Amino acid sequence: MIKRLSLASRLALLFAACTAVVSLIAGVLFNHASEAHFVELDQQLLDGKLIALRSTLQGVDTPQLFAQREAQLRAELNRQPDLALRITAAGQRWYDAAPGVTLPEAPGLHSLQNAGTEYRVYNVPLQPGQPNSPQLSLMLDITHHQHFLQRMQHLIWLTVGLSALATALLGAWAARSGLQPLRRMGEVAAGVSAHSLTQRLPQQQMPVELAELAQAFNAMLSRLDDAFQRLSAFSADIAHELRTPLSNLLTHTQVILTQPRPLEDYREALHSNLEELQWMAQLVNDMLYLAKADHGLLMPKREPLALEDDVDALLEFFALLAEDAQVSLIREGTAQTMGDRGMLRRALSNLLDNALRFTPVGGEVRVRIEDGVRLTVENTGDGISAELLPRLFDRFYRADPARHEGSSEHAGLGLAITQSIVRAHGGRIFCESGVGWTRFVIELPKGV
Repeated sequence: MIKRLSLASRLALLFAACTAVVSLIAGVLFNHASEAHFVELDQQLLDGKLIALRSTLQGVDTPQLFAQREAQLRAELNRQPDLALRITAAGQRWYDAAPGVTLPEAPGLHSLQNAGTEYRVYNVPLQPGQPNSPQLSLMLDITHHQHFLQRMQHLIWLTVGLSALATALLGAWAARSGLQPLRRMGEVAAGVSAHSLTQRLPQQQMPVELAELAQAFNAMLSRLDDAFQRLSAFSADIAHELRTPLSNLLTHTQVILTQPRPLEDYREALHSNLEELQWMAQLVNDMLYLAKADHGLLMPKREPLALEDDVDALLEFFALLAEDAQVSLIREGTAQTMGDRGMLRRALSNLLDNALRFTPVGGEVRVRIEDGVRLTVENTGDGISAELLPRLFDRFYRADPARHEGSSEHAGLGLAITQSIVRAHGGRIFCESGVGWTRFVIELPKGV
């Protein structure tokens, strides 16, 4: 199995590759520029020698005249030891300082290699503008130029290799230093457990590129810490809620079985136990309902609803309870929407039940429906303090610190179930409260 490279190694290799490519490109460009520069220098040198040669051979158009000037020509050539000359006219060679070298015939500047020697060949007429003018072939030995260029190429390759190696080493060190915050994040992540969710990354000490990641990481830890705390409290609340009915069932059953009793006593005990079991069953069903909501398994049906009809049906159901409590029930507004009638009625029923329980005698519960769709359930009575509002929809949470055990009406799951139903419909629910009033607001998206 091939071992995967670390991020630091990848960065070091990337730095080395980039440096090698840049160095190679720079070396190639410099090499080409040097070659062009030498060609330009050779051209200038040959142009200068050409002027001198033309001056020496001025008016020479026959072999006899050339023989008279040959001594001057040799003297001129002796001044430039690395320069050779060939003169041809009408297919005859008047002068040839390199008889064994085959030269290109095309006019202009050429490069030639012969027997390990590099030449720059310059073919031009002796007398420009004359068609039968003798042809001059100047051969400049540029072997020392080529040796210089070869050494330069070797130096370029050496520089590329050393630069890549040095960059790889420096890149590895820089990458290791630069990735220290990531290792710190890894250490924090490795130290996270159910008992240590309070660790946080120091965002101020993070590089700009990692500050956002550190912030997201800290936010994740905060969410995990909050979720774990809620889960712990939730487990404790479940045990608390089930402990009392189970204890009642055990105690009541043990008392009944301590001695023989009339049949009516057994029947009454079974009825009492049945009430406790029904409450426990309802609690378990509510918990299963919330578990389905947590996993996105609540799938509301889509049917056209006239909200005022469903609200009126619920108000009629609660009418006797409201009459006993001397609380007036009021509905205002109408709206049409799409949703699950059973689920929405359950959510509204929970809100109305809460409102009736906390509305004082002579108060009112008002349900307002606004097209859009916005539905509010408002009741008079003592308000809820601002610090308690964010926790109203937590499971088993009750604003009243007194625990009303043994009654499903006070299990603390109604608002949590209501929130799950509203969210399943793509809406949101929140609570507003002030002095003498409390309002729960449900907002559903249009076309739900």
